Amino acid sequence: MFARILDFEVKPEKMEEFVEVIKNEVLPILKKQAGFLEIMPFVPEKMKEEKVFTISLWATKSDAERYEREFYPEALEIVKPFLTTPVRVNRRKLETRLCKHFVEALAA
Repeated sequence: MFARILDFEVKPEKMEEFVEVIKNEVLPILKKQAGFLEIMPFVPEKMKEEKVFTISLWATKSDAERYEREFYPEALEIVKPFLTTPVRVNRRKLETRLCKHFVEALAA
């Protein structure tokens, strides 16, 4: 399993709208991608904070790379009006031996 980890800042006054845009516009793009498993957005508990982390999980590294090449630019354009910083993208292999229950739940 492979993860794309994004971090960026969202305009605090736009956070609720940002979440709706992710749900209604970005998530449908992700769900159409081969190998896409799940998205986990981490938003601030207090709306005064702006930092958001998003982890998307992919079956393979090549699935994530294909998405990044072919569809991520479109998704990024959708969310850009809400951002105050550039998006930083990190890529990591998920060590599934340490989170067996999570992987089983994801597969169910």
